[in-house]
Amino acid sequence: MNLKEAFRYQNKLQALMEEGQMILENEANITKVTNTYLRHKVMEEAADETVPVTAETEYDEQITEIAGFMMYLLNEKAALYAAIRKAKNALEIDMDSEVSLNGARQNLARIFKQMNDIRSSEKVIENGGTGYRFNAEGNQVTYRCDVRRVTTINFNRNVIRNDLAKLNREADEMSTRIDLCMVTSKVEYEPPFDVNASFADAFEQFTGEKA
Repeated sequence: MNLKEAFRYQNKLQALMEEGQMILENEANITKVTNTYLRHKVMEEAADETVPVTAETEYDEQITEIAGFMMYLLNEKAALYAAIRKAKNALEIDMDSEVSLNGARQNLARIFKQMNDIRSSEKVIENGGTGYRFNAEGNQVTYRCDVRRVTTINFNRNVIRNDLAKLNREADEMSTRIDLCMVTSKVEYEPPFDVNASFADAFEQFTGEKA
């Protein structure tokens, strides 16, 4: 498989582990409960009745096997991680660093684009300002007036525009290289089951192989 497929399978293993954890974390699934109705204490002629509480999972008789399956998935996850690391080390670029650096490029490009899109403007805000004056009686009173607001950019637009073009070009070039590495790389890992297998299918295959 290549790195793109390996990352997808990595997510699959994680999803299976999370589903298994939900089963094992539910106490109702890992214990057996019975309710005994003490009818004899109420009616001498009646017999007590013991009724088992229905388990919350179809795996109630296979909990130990589920725990074993979780250990198996964890080992597969470790093996896949090691194979991914080996494949990354064989690449001509440091993929993790370049992915992070490209994210920084794209984030800075987004900010520069916002700056570049700003335009100088002028508008009048009606009654947007206040002042004080003395009236005919000599008392100080407030008054309102319109405000002309002029907005101009506070940076060199040519510099920002050039840097934006450079960032976009470098980010696109690195994205292409990363995408190429994702599909041409070789990850030495053999998936134990199909990436689209359900938890039930994967567990059944696991128990079948152990039988």
